[in-house]
Amino acid sequence: MKDKVVIGTRGSKLALWQAEWVKSQIEERNPKLKVELKKIKTTGDKILDVPLAKVGGKGLFVKEIEESLLSGESDLAVHSMKDVPTVLPEGLYIGAVLVREDPRDAFITKDGKGNFKDLKKGANVGTSSLRRSCQLLAARPDLQITSLRGNLDTRLRKLDEGQFDAIILAAAGVRRLGFQDRITETLEVELSLPAIAQGAVGIECRRDDEFINSIIKPLNHDETSICVAAERAFLAKLEGGCQVPIAAHAVLRDGHLVMDGLVGSVSGDRILKSHAEGKPEDAANIGTALAEELLSQGADKILAEVYGENAGGGEPPVDGELSS
Repeated sequence: MKDKVVIGTRGSKLALWQAEWVKSQIEERNPKLKVELKKIKTTGDKILDVPLAKVGGKGLFVKEIEESLLSGESDLAVHSMKDVPTVLPEGLYIGAVLVREDPRDAFITKDGKGNFKDLKKGANVGTSSLRRSCQLLAARPDLQITSLRGNLDTRLRKLDEGQFDAIILAAAGVRRLGFQDRITETLEVELSLPAIAQGAVGIECRRDDEFINSIIKPLNHDETSICVAAERAFLAKLEGGCQVPIAAHAVLRDGHLVMDGLVGSVSGDRILKSHAEGKPEDAANIGTALAEELLSQGADKILAEVYGENAGGGEPPVDGELSS
């Protein structure tokens, strides 16, 4: 039996908050176990001056952490699930998915007043997420969408300096870091369908590490795990990369899994949406079927316009959101 466990994590404030929470939960259940954090700088953390949609690449925020797992330097890794590719390296898997925070997007103004529909004509909105900009432009074609990168503090500072009329962030990250009072409006999913697995945190580990599997199993939240499985199956079928706006949101309601999905053009002039329901135990099949429905509606044409005949690559929707 091990007496020490090492958690691999990115070094951002949000990533560390998530890793510290997992650390506290493991220690609470295993008081004799020492848990340490290992900060790892990922490729995505190093690219700060280019919109991530232009960078591409698989697993920008997890690759180096997974290498640490495979080498044995880390025993488990804590990720924002929307950063995790649908295809994992051989020998690794998501051993637990934690209870989900609010998966919706947060609309934030400098003075905390107003709401999205009341933005002045031509307002400058900050986000590097193609998913967000696509849906916002569909609702308000007059808006000016400007790339916004950096950690939460940096993004809020740029807003407060007057560089933007408003910014859009993931509500989960804002809440976890204690900035919930800055949220002017939480956007309903009908306006801005969330990113795949937004608000969910996952624990990745080596599949054959029985000890680690045993200590993280109690942290798994069944409902969140089911919904995330459906959303990731949807993404896997579409083979969506970071250059196409793709969104999905699943919930359990009255014993049924209810799911909405979206594929849109970057400009927001074309958005395809569909809905599916079924039994929770069929989560992955429901996600796949929903993706197939959108493909039949013409999502394949939108994907092909971006990727050409070899559309896809199984990459996650790393659309510049940096988990926030």
